[in-house]
Parts: sequence; structure tokens; C-alpha cells
Amino acid sequence: MSTTAPLPPLDPQDIAGLNELLTEDEKAVADSVRRLCADRIDPYIGEWFERGEIPDIRGLAKELGELGVLGMHLEGYGCAGMSATQYGIACLELEATDSGLRSLVSVQGSLAMFAIWKWGSEEQKQQWLPRMAAGEAIGCFGLTEPDVGSDPASMRTRARRDGSDWVLDGRKMWITNGSVADVAVVWAQTDEGVRGFVVPTDTPGFSAPEIKHKLSLRASVTSELVLDGVRLPADAVLPEVTGLKGPLSCLNEARFGIVWGAVGAARSCLQAAQSYAAERTQFGKPISAFQLTQQKLVDMNLEYTKALLLAFHLGKRKDAGTLRPEQISLGKLNNVREALQICRTARTILGANGISLEYPVIRHMTNLESVLTYEGTSEMHTLILGQAMTGQSAFR
Repeated sequence: MSTTAPLPPLDPQDIAGLNELLTEDEKAVADSVRRLCADRIDPYIGEWFERGEIPDIRGLAKELGELGVLGMHLEGYGCAGMSATQYGIACLELEATDSGLRSLVSVQGSLAMFAIWKWGSEEQKQQWLPRMAAGEAIGCFGLTEPDVGSDPASMRTRARRDGSDWVLDGRKMWITNGSVADVAVVWAQTDEGVRGFVVPTDTPGFSAPEIKHKLSLRASVTSELVLDGVRLPADAVLPEVTGLKGPLSCLNEARFGIVWGAVGAARSCLQAAQSYAAERTQFGKPISAFQLTQQKLVDMNLEYTKALLLAFHLGKRKDAGTLRPEQISLGKLNNVREALQICRTARTILGANGISLEYPVIRHMTNLESVLTYEGTSEMHTLILGQAMTGQSAFR
């Protein structure tokens, strides 16, 4: 049935009208996270990136805890118990500010907290989750090793029994939050298979030297974990899982947040390019009036719109309990790849200013080079999808 009612005005930054897909609760999450970022982080993030540090990261963690975004999709133990889609929207808004900020929240909630929440004992949950949800304790997740990335089954970190204790030896690499963490969830080979351990970072033999000289994710703490004869009591092991199912389940949680977060980085660059193109004048008119610039803006908007629609679809599937790991791979592969291309195209619109930290574009672009790799490289997600499509494994 046709109608003669006037159409609502068109938002040039939301051509498809995707904001209408959000419920009131989801809009409230977006608004609250965006407000915190605008007040607390956006004015300083370029400087933090340039300096390669987050001043008062513990204070920031507590503010994020007060906002309710740490472990926000988990139930109980001080967690907010929100929907997967609400969590995804929070990740989008966080990464629209910076990938390092979203990484802090993802590692805390979807890796460290989720591991304890899903596979831990009641005592482990009570000891750590309420403090982590409040931002009073920071967690990290030790899986990747210096010589082991995409093939975690080949990890060399080892846990052996010594009486009733466990003793851990090994190295982990590229660990977000490692140098500031109060607790590390560390995965190690045992005689029983891969097991997870809850390791207080003040345990003798544990150290976490910070990794310097990064040109990506500079507003994020990245560390090596060194375990030299780390002795733990018997109850430090995560009791409810043995094998790679444990760490891989956590990675799927984090990848889901990346599906959304990458869209936030893309939105930030798209908006920066739109604004700049309207203000930058060449040959007597704004560059937004030139056909080639408009083609770039339209192509960026198309890919951003499709990526956001995919994120919404996967969020609804996760909320319905029907989301498969292969579908998360589809979202991670597409959305990070397209977000990175949007950032690169935005850089060309800004010209020389595109490499200045006065604008967010080069920061997002270099950050996404890391996001493209962590939580599964593009190659690995391609092979996951290839196996799903053909029934043939090309991993080995």
C-alpha cells in the first residue's frame, strides 16, 4: 500500500537509515559509550597514540567498569548481562575512538573474563569476575607464542604436575594488557592435553615485559609473558575444559566483537573524509564536488553499510543462539578487510593531512593492520570458510 506521508529527512552520514534498526536499549548503549569516549578519550587519543601509552590505564578501566562494558555480555558476578548485539554496538563505539581501547575491553571481557566465566570453578569466578567487571582488576589472555600463532596446537608452554601443584614454563607473545594485568589466563600443554590456568601476575616466576617500537595499536599495552617455574596450586587450573576447545571458544567471543569494532573504525574514517571533502577547496570549489571524490565516498559508504548490516545479522544470530564459528569468520574476514580499505581510501581524500594525527585516519589505518592479523589472520579465516564451502581442509 502506498502512502503520501512525507519521508523523514535523509541523514548524509546514514544513507541507508541503519540507525532505525536499533532498539531503544541499543541506542542507549551506543549513546553512553559514545559520550564516555567523547569526554574522556577522544580529545587525547592522538597524543596517547603518538606517545605510545595510555596514562592512568587503571583509572580508565574503572571508568569502563562503571559504565558496565567489561564482560557486559556475561551473566552474574557483577556483569551487566546485556545482549550480544548490545555488546557489539559498544565495541563499534569503542573502536570508533581507537582499536586499542576496544582491544582493552575485548581482552578483558571476551577473553580473560569469558574463559573464567565459561570454564572456571565457582571459586575462580567469585574471586576474579566481580573485580574484573568493575575494572578493579585487569586481565590478559596468554595463547600466542613467539613461534606459534595460527597453530595453537603446537604451543610449547608446558604445565607439569609436581605433587599437588602445577609448574608452568614457557613464553607468550603479543599479549594485550599483559604488563598491567592482575591475572593472566594462560594456556599450556599438559599430559592431559591443553589446559587453561588462572595465574595471578604477582606469582613468583611470572613477568610481563612490555613490547615497544610498535607502529600500530600504540594506545594499547602489548607484552610478552615469561613463565619461569611458575608454581600454582591445584585449583589454579580451569576445571571445565581440556583441549583447544577452551581457548578457541574464547577467541570466537573476541572475534565477534571485532566484527563490530572494525565497523566503528570505518565509520570514523568515513565521517572524517566526508567532513574534510566538504571543507577542502581546490580549483575554486570543495573537493566533494568532484566526481572522483564522490565515487570514493560512495564506495566507502557502500562497504560500510554492508559491513554494518552483516554485523547486525550476526548479532541477532548470536542472541538467538544460532551463530556458528564459520559465520564469525565470515564477519571478521569481511569487516576488517573492508574497514581497512575504507581507511586507506579516506587517507587519499585527506591527501597529505591523511598522515597527520590531527585527524583519526592514519591512526585507524595502522591499527587495523594489527586487527587484520590478531584473533585469526585473513588467511586462516579464508581457509575456515573454504573448508565450510568445499568440505576440504587446506590447513595442513
